[in-house]
Amino acid sequence: MAEPLKNLLHPALVKTMADQIAAHSATFDKARFVDLATRGMQQLELMQRARQIHTALGETLPDDFEQAAAVLSASLPQGGRTGITGWALLPVSQFVAQKGLGHFDLSLNLLKQLTPHFTAEFGIRPFIHAEQDRALATIGEWVSDSNHHVRRLASEGTRPRLPWAIRLPALMRDPQPILPILTALLDDPEDYVRRSVANSLNDIAKDHPDLVATFVGEHIAAASPERRRLLRHASRTLLKKGHAAALSNFGFAALSGLGATVEMETGHVDFGNALAFTLAIVNEGSAPQQLMIDYAIHHRKANGSLAPKVFKWKSLVLAPGETVRMTRQHAMRAITTRQYYSGGHRLEILVNGAVVAGGDFQLVMP
Repeated sequence: MAEPLKNLLHPALVKTMADQIAAHSATFDKARFVDLATRGMQQLELMQRARQIHTALGETLPDDFEQAAAVLSASLPQGGRTGITGWALLPVSQFVAQKGLGHFDLSLNLLKQLTPHFTAEFGIRPFIHAEQDRALATIGEWVSDSNHHVRRLASEGTRPRLPWAIRLPALMRDPQPILPILTALLDDPEDYVRRSVANSLNDIAKDHPDLVATFVGEHIAAASPERRRLLRHASRTLLKKGHAAALSNFGFAALSGLGATVEMETGHVDFGNALAFTLAIVNEGSAPQQLMIDYAIHHRKANGSLAPKVFKWKSLVLAPGETVRMTRQHAMRAITTRQYYSGGHRLEILVNGAVVAGGDFQLVMP
């Protein structure tokens, strides 16, 4: 069984943190910090542990934030010397976010210094929320930093809907202020950074689909393979929803003269097994058609209604008169993000965003 996520922060890690901080502060009370940070830790989940540790930092570091920041900065790895690193820096960035708003430039610089050793994407968000223009003016300079972790922080930390983090409502309403950051990083040499740019654009697409489709259309001409992959990943939500302009950006036109049937090979699916189905699709037109084939499972909810979830399948070019048969098995097994219910479910086949065939099946829970 996989190690619980919460154990990324554990008592031994807290003691190592205490040793690193004490090496740079004569007044730091190691024993008190360890006691406060680890008290009842076994019963706490990951983010609860992080909050308890950063609260313990607040109780034991100097009250003067500039002094506390100097201690934390000195406790980071530097010049080949060991220091606080990895998941131990999650509560450190939370401490900076909580205590450092009155020391804007100092705090952002410390978070920039921290991020090569563990991302500070959560830590910079309160600064964006408090003073967006001021924060983005500083963060915007990071796109040309020599360290790819810092460049990624510029895109990841400004994502309007960053998972696990506070949302940025102002940027959800108007994402224009972060588009220059994302544009500057479209051709970053690191895939790590480019994936972050794609995820930020996908966030924006959930609130401003036309804006992202237009952005992609403006940057896809003569794009390198790497940029094209980025823009495709950025458009994934729009493509699943069949957004016309997004589909057009990648050469997927409205369907014409296409025939499709689906055979449900398993009308009843016992939970833990797979739904099996076969799609037959024929181009009855006179010109080749570029197809993006997906499928949606309409899962039954507790109230009996159905809610669709779209899954990627395959892209292909179908010649005039050509027929293709494709078989798929979709596992119906336990996952952490879904609760399953017995009863009628539905499968739908989507081609270039349009439903072309479907069928019903029964899910049987144990």
